[in-house]
Parts: sequence; structure tokens; C-alpha cells
Amino acid sequence: MKKSFLLFLVIFVLAATNSTAGVLILEGKYQSKNLYVQNGYAGNGVGFCTYEIRINGKISSDEINSSAFEIDFEASNIKLGASVIVEIKYKDDCMPKILNPDDIKPKATFDVVDIAITKAGLLSWSTKNETGSLPYIVEQFRWNKWIPVGEVQGAGLTTVNNYSFQTTAHSGENKFRVKQKGLGNLVRLSPNVTFTSTLKQPTFALQSDAQSIAFSNETMYEVYDAFGNIVKRGFSNNVSISNMPKGDYYLCYDNQMADFRKKR
Repeated sequence: MKKSFLLFLVIFVLAATNSTAGVLILEGKYQSKNLYVQNGYAGNGVGFCTYEIRINGKISSDEINSSAFEIDFEASNIKLGASVIVEIKYKDDCMPKILNPDDIKPKATFDVVDIAITKAGLLSWSTKNETGSLPYIVEQFRWNKWIPVGEVQGAGLTTVNNYSFQTTAHSGENKFRVKQKGLGNLVRLSPNVTFTSTLKQPTFALQSDAQSIAFSNETMYEVYDAFGNIVKRGFSNNVSISNMPKGDYYLCYDNQMADFRKKR
């Protein structure tokens, strides 16, 4: 009888061990929203699927013995904007479902405290109320559109954050801004800042061999084919077009737009 009881106890322990094999891990930032979990019964019908929640390595006090429960970050003393790693441990014959996982993914929430640019083109900006570490995309307005010219990683802190980026100017008035793109491609923009450069406006010429374009001084450029497809992009005083088929093209350089024909 004693041996039978010990055998039963060993089998029970093994069964319990084998039934706790799954873990869901979710990483993000706390943004004033809790997570909601749909939690069914275990596959054997005894108890619920989830058996433990950990937030940043610490066991949560959330009540999980129900068909649905809430992961309360405030109850775990998580501050707004703080990084969170959530571990949901569950039995191997079932799986809980997180109903709103996107609510801890980074969103573009920054507020601009100040943004300015020097005559030398150094762009500086300060922000607050960031709730996720997202890149700031630096954009310059040229050729009748905003184009990305650089990137600075955001700190993701709600306190004041300071950033800077050295831009490259074209002749005349230069206009810049920064933006963040967050969850669902929602975009948040800063105000525009401008400064006037003293650079001389470059000119261009199609070389006599029709295999290159020469600029009078270095400039950012883009070359498009007749269908609007970009075929060349860079920063130089010379552009090789030897590998381009003959035809009509559009040239964007400095803050100018022109067209040319490659005859051979």
C-alpha cells in the first residue's frame, strides 16, 4: 500500500511538472493602459490555464483564477513610460490570449519643448512626455516634398530629453522638422524651423560624352526616369549615368528641379 501511494505521488508530481510548460512573453512600455487576458480552463478541465504572471521578473499579485483577468501595472508600482517584460506562464494543454497586446507597444507621444537650428545647420530639439523609445526622423523640405535626411534614437522618457543633428544645407532658405512614427504608422510632427544658407546655388551640365552629369559644386541629388522611378541618389559634384538607358530623366539637386535627355 505504501509503495502504491509513493508511485501515485511520483506520477502526480511528474504530471503537474509536465503540465506547466508554456510561457507567453510580451515586451513594451507602460502607457497608462493595463493588459487584459482571456484565460480558459486547463485542458483536463481542472483549474484555469494560467498559473503565474511575472512583471519584470517579479511575481504579480493579480488574481488569475478566472476566465478573464487584468494585468495591473500600477499595482506592481510600474511608472508611466517604464519598460515592462510580462511573462504569462500557462499549462501545456491550453493557451491564454492577450486581448490588447498593442497597448504596451511604443506610440509617438512626444511634446516639443523647444526646437531651433543654427546658421551652421545644427538642429537641436527638446521633448517631453515620450512613452516609448522610437527614432526621430529628421526631414528637410526640398524639391516640393519632405525627404528624410537623418535619424536620432529617442530616449523614450517622460522627462525632458535633448537631441541634436548636423544637417546639410542647400542654397537659400532651408526648412527642417522631426517626426516619429509609432504604432499603426501614426505620425507625430514637430514645428518647422528655417534658416537661410549663404551657399552659392550650383549649376549642372551634361558632359559631352553623355555618360555623366557635372555640378559646379557638391550637392545632394536624385535622378528619376520618365515613369517617376528613382534611379540615382547621392551627394557629389559628379554623377555617372553610363549604366542608364537612353531616354528622358528628371534631375533634382540643391533645391532645384530640371530635366535632361540621355541620347546614348
